[in-house]
Amino acid sequence: MADGASSSAVHDIRRDLAAAYRLIALEGMDDGIYTHVSARLPDGPGGEKRFLLNPYGLRFDEVTASNLVTIDGSGAVIDDPYGAGVNAAGFTIHSAVHMARHDAACVLHTHTVAGVAVASVREGLLSLNQWSAQFHDRIAFHDYEGIALDLAERERIVADLGNRQVMLLRNHGTLLLGRSVAEAVKLALNLERSCKAQVAALGMGLTPLEIPADVAEHTARQYQSAYDGIELRGKPDPEWAAHLRRLERHAPDFRA
Repeated sequence: MADGASSSAVHDIRRDLAAAYRLIALEGMDDGIYTHVSARLPDGPGGEKRFLLNPYGLRFDEVTASNLVTIDGSGAVIDDPYGAGVNAAGFTIHSAVHMARHDAACVLHTHTVAGVAVASVREGLLSLNQWSAQFHDRIAFHDYEGIALDLAERERIVADLGNRQVMLLRNHGTLLLGRSVAEAVKLALNLERSCKAQVAALGMGLTPLEIPADVAEHTARQYQSAYDGIELRGKPDPEWAAHLRRLERHAPDFRA
């Protein structure tokens, strides 16, 4: 490529990001044409930051590798194959995280019913099961300020996020960071299961049984070790490979 970026690397990022959108749709975690998953591209020829985002107006099940929009750090469009631009409110959150957290290869934001429910209670996510123990003492919180159109909110989001990978946006939804698209998706799926399980457990009217803090912390470290093996030590990722195989059966045009 003219900018020196590996064409195969860009191809893989586009494929994985399109896969992320389709998986979120398959799991019923999308919200019409709203919410976003963004991915960092290699820097441009002048060192400019570049990112991929979904075209505004498309459902998640319509996103493909080739119709993703390339934007810069300010949200200005660099390349827009579909021609609809991007949602400005969507990139307000994503740009804040990408520009402050260089470890964030992917930022994933959802408005699921279970996720919004858990984000709307003071206690947030409880360590009630193995899924949620993964997130023990690892969730940041950001208070709701209205629809995210105010660029000044970016600094507050970054400050509240700190060095964590998971945030509950109070009364709004969830935000997850991945060192790869695959990691962000896996975190999102486990967080969604955790939230669904919590809503179901508390809805039974019985006494919730929380996992002791030391056991929850041990579990969280076990999960982290597995993720680090993939992201830092290059171990194979059979879970992501299985997700891609699922898409090959149910939505093979995601690669288009």
